[in-house]
Amino acid sequence: MARDFTFRLLFAKTFVPDEDADRFYKNELEGLFEMWAQEQTPPYDGVEFGSETDYVKKVYFGVLDNIDDIDARISAAAVGWSLSRLAKGVLTIMRLCVYEMTSLDDVPKRVALNEAVELAKKYDDDSAPAFVNGVLNSIAKSLPDRECDAPRSKA
Repeated sequence: MARDFTFRLLFAKTFVPDEDADRFYKNELEGLFEMWAQEQTPPYDGVEFGSETDYVKKVYFGVLDNIDDIDARISAAAVGWSLSRLAKGVLTIMRLCVYEMTSLDDVPKRVALNEAVELAKKYDDDSAPAFVNGVLNSIAKSLPDRECDAPRSKA
């Protein structure tokens, strides 16, 4: 899934914050395609590219380009927590979700939030999903609804 790969890409980038974002992105993708070409196990299981490559690129660069605003939203909602105290994985999950909720008009807030909780279940301990849900739900409530957030009518 593209969201999972994007999370892993953004998470890896947190360990090399001074590395150029374009170079990092290019090196990660080249390494991935090289491994696939050699028919080895892909470093990111379950990732299929194709039309989802646009999502990966847009979200990766979108998060990095808007990180100050995203972090400010998370910091305001994570009452009693400084960003430096948060696990890098949890912070990365929340950054990804906040970007989706604020910048992607085709991802409903409820979907972004649910997917963030699923990433927290997969990549962190048992307490992370509830924490991630609480912080992100607070942010989601503070954001205006978009067309994609409207409840679907039952046909």
